[in-house]
Amino acid sequence: MDWGNILGNAVGELISPTTAAYALAAIGLGVHFGYTGLLNFGQAAFMLIGAYGFAIPTIEFGAPLPVAILCALIASVLFALFLGIPTLRLRADYLAIVTIAAAEVVRYIVTTTGLTEVTGAANGLSGFKGTFAASNPLPEGTYGFGPFTYNSYDWWVRIVGWGLVILASVLVFLLMRSPWGRIVKGIREDEDAVRSLGKNVFSYKMQALVMGGVMGSIAGIIFILPRAVQPANYTTGLTFFIWTIMLLGGAATIFGPIIGAMIFWVVLSLTQGVLYGAIESGFLGFLSTTQAGQIRFMLVGLALMLLVIFRPQGIFGNKKELSFSV
Repeated sequence: MDWGNILGNAVGELISPTTAAYALAAIGLGVHFGYTGLLNFGQAAFMLIGAYGFAIPTIEFGAPLPVAILCALIASVLFALFLGIPTLRLRADYLAIVTIAAAEVVRYIVTTTGLTEVTGAANGLSGFKGTFAASNPLPEGTYGFGPFTYNSYDWWVRIVGWGLVILASVLVFLLMRSPWGRIVKGIREDEDAVRSLGKNVFSYKMQALVMGGVMGSIAGIIFILPRAVQPANYTTGLTFFIWTIMLLGGAATIFGPIIGAMIFWVVLSLTQGVLYGAIESGFLGFLSTTQAGQIRFMLVGLALMLLVIFRPQGIFGNKKELSFSV
């Protein structure tokens, strides 16, 4: 078992674009659930819309990078409005039902064979990275040390991805200490009390839904920059991974989603490396690599159960922040 390679791969996940994308999506989900109390089980749909909203204009129309990003953001805003208008005046569980169903509907739409020329159907899309690569100011070459050695494009993806995570964290930090933030946190605790003060609860909920959804769509763009767009990546499992990350770090915290994403992906990489190494060495020769892949997710599920039981507020969370959900 090559422990050096296993540990190197696990440490590399700390700054990977995938970790950054999940952290950004979890920050958006934190705006929804942690601060506003919205039960959104469709964050995967916002990531999908961001990914396709960026890739399709780039491939089909040769859209410049800013235009492609703008298309993705507009699509996410429209999707949030589509979800929120019929549900945000109702109980929270209606939003949960609609979002998880809408996420699957959107995924099935992009995989339909009738849209193969536009969405690529089940094969997905590729060939959309040219405009982003052209914006890379780093000279060609390989940089870094140890497990953090990458080419210029990979470094550029990481710089942009984590830069956006930092900007989103600062934005949430400032908003939640503004009058707007105090109102949405009041809605989380008791929306009837906020409504009695003359505030338009529906409007604030919609603003929070749009904001978190936009962050999810930007995360979807970051997620596809190192890879192709594959609709199979946007199942409900993706949403529950994001929920795990948010709960791991703390639902209503600034740094919780970031640390949660890092821990989540380091642990996944570490368990995969250990299990695969044990299979290759014969120690767990009775297992296949497919079974090992399922076992690591079982371990993550067990860890989440223990976390919910013994520290439901997450690593950085405060039990007072969970009072609304008890």
